[in-house]
Amino acid sequence: MRANSAPGPLRPARQRAPVPVITFPEDLPVSGARGEIARAIESHQVIIVSGETGSGKTTQLPKICLALGRGTDGLIGHTQPRRIAASSIARRIAAELATEPGEVVGYKVRFTDRTQPGASIKLMTDGILLAETQGDPYLRAYDTLIIDEAHERSLSIDFLLGYIKQLLHGPENRRPDLKVIITSATIDAHRFAKHFSGANGPAPIFEVSGRLYPVELRYRPLTDVERADDVDDRTLMDAIGDAADELACAGRGDILVFLPGEREIREATEALRKRHPAGAEILPLYARLSAEEQERVFKPSGHSRRLVLATNVAETSLTVPGIRYVIDTGLARVKRYSYRNKVEQLQIEPISQSAANQRAGRCGRVADGICIRLYSEDDYAKRARFTDPEVQRASLAGVILRMKSLGLADVAEFPFVEPPSRRAIADGYQLLAELNAVDARNELTPTGHALAKLPLDPRVGRMLLAAREQQCLTEVLVIAAALSVQDARERPLEAQEAADTAHRRFADEKSDFTSLLKVWALVQEKVAHKKSNRKLNEELKSHFLSPRRVREWIDVHAQLAASAAEYGWRFNSSAATFEQVHVALLAGLLGNIGQRLLGAVRGEPPYIGARGLKFFIWPGSGLLKKAGRWIVAAELVETSRLYARTIATIEPGWLERVGAHLLKKN
Repeated sequence: MRANSAPGPLRPARQRAPVPVITFPEDLPVSGARGEIARAIESHQVIIVSGETGSGKTTQLPKICLALGRGTDGLIGHTQPRRIAASSIARRIAAELATEPGEVVGYKVRFTDRTQPGASIKLMTDGILLAETQGDPYLRAYDTLIIDEAHERSLSIDFLLGYIKQLLHGPENRRPDLKVIITSATIDAHRFAKHFSGANGPAPIFEVSGRLYPVELRYRPLTDVERADDVDDRTLMDAIGDAADELACAGRGDILVFLPGEREIREATEALRKRHPAGAEILPLYARLSAEEQERVFKPSGHSRRLVLATNVAETSLTVPGIRYVIDTGLARVKRYSYRNKVEQLQIEPISQSAANQRAGRCGRVADGICIRLYSEDDYAKRARFTDPEVQRASLAGVILRMKSLGLADVAEFPFVEPPSRRAIADGYQLLAELNAVDARNELTPTGHALAKLPLDPRVGRMLLAAREQQCLTEVLVIAAALSVQDARERPLEAQEAADTAHRRFADEKSDFTSLLKVWALVQEKVAHKKSNRKLNEELKSHFLSPRRVREWIDVHAQLAASAAEYGWRFNSSAATFEQVHVALLAGLLGNIGQRLLGAVRGEPPYIGARGLKFFIWPGSGLLKKAGRWIVAAELVETSRLYARTIATIEPGWLERVGAHLLKKN
């Protein structure tokens, strides 16, 4: 909450569209509890509704509020973690009220606002509501807020939960008229109830059952691998095909397949089309699909079996109609930050038990269901109970940047549901100072304001801002994407010499970053001329490149390029120089520079870096024996020694240009 901000004038009464006849589908469990929930909303300022997937809480809670007369003095705001959920749920509720989207039930997502002035219910992403606090710090546009899928614990959700707590339970209750409903699909709801404890104790919890029919769990683990990071894509695709064949024999009904990302969805689509009859309908579902493609998933044809291939967007946020069977790969893409290496990576990881239960709960809605898990029961038992909240696995540099841009309280004082450590907060400020995003008083600089607008890791964002200035955006996008995933080059123990020979064609005497551009050029050539996925995989492996990691690299590059295009950034048409590229990279990697120690004894670290760290060059670097006196590294990794990986020789004069804000002169 902004310091010393006073409540603004009350919002004038607004004209809203006539409320249509409201009905509640009796087959939804939440409908049976609507009387009890309505009385709780009237009696308490905050309530928690805990319900399994399929209970109907997402679509019926705003209607219960509307029937109570909420949405009169302000909107009933209803948040979702993802854009695809916000728009599709708005259309679903509008259809149940027999109204046009936007008329009574609207939605607002990035670049799209379909909410007419007289609307009563507004679906939106968590980020949209958070952004609205800048112009409306007391959220007076709303008389009711429904924070849906709170168990996902994204940064935006945790921000909102803390912000609303300040609004309601601060020194004075600034919005005594505001009703807040928090929904969670797991028993973690007790944590939210405690977070909103008041004079009468924790906020009340209402538990609503979800599943209507029993679900049989079948474990079909991959036989040749057990670890997610060692999964061979072809083996995973074969396992999905086998599971789909097994379910096809179990009876009629649609199948929902959970996969970690878009790339895996495209591969599974191709694999399943080869194995299943022409009549089977295979439909992808992920956040970046167009609205028209998304709509196909929510309109069952009824004539043929559908196989819906989805990311975890279908785990809790969306209900795909007609699903009787689920195939769960047990994997998801998770962002994690390493304090040691100061790098944020998007990795494929095993999901938590609560997420696995959510996925299983997507069947058993229309008839007895079957969920096939492509991992063992022992594997499931060893998994974490809940997914780690994002605030505890992300770099706090981005969190601090966002909080400052939104005018929120200091991160150390902000009432997070599970606060981050002091060490993490200090690390975040240190990195922002290094990136010239905050000044000596920890206030945002012009660079910091520009970084805050980018939905990227601050280090990557800083490189891209510098790449715009240096006219080398094309090259730096490729390198930034490569630094966000594991190195695509493989060096198997049984073929180290062959791998070194194959990788020598990419070597550059001055920069491992330039080597990455050479690898990318080869990948693009192979992708452009590929005849099949299998053939492409074989060609990549012949160069000792991991097909899975290459695909991750391509995916992340596409995401960064899409962000750059959204901001209207121009790509350079001609090749950038060595200096242009490395000056841009240096802007995001100032903490990873090193100077050769003159007279270093054999066996001692030959380089000294920032914060007095002494390190060796990684043995696999092309610059192992050729590095200059000054170098920059993508990361510092501690194994048996502290190593600098992916390095380049730089000119000391570049440091004076890029790091001027960190230098003291006399």
